[in-house]
Amino acid sequence: MPYTNEEGGLLNNFAKEPKVYRAEPPTDSEKRNYIFIGVAATALVGGLIFVAFSVSNLS
Repeated sequence: MPYTNEEGGLLNNFAKEPKVYRAEPPTDSEKRNYIFIGVAATALVGGLIFVAFSVSNLS
């Protein structure tokens, strides 16, 4: 671990920094999967809202 000495004898311990890398853009199949997951999530939330309104109007 990298230690540094400051004035007065204080030790500072710094965390090890991770390697930096450039992010790669998503491939066409990953983009298609993101669209599919977004549509599925939207349908799920819409269905839950529909069920909530349907149940609340039963009385």
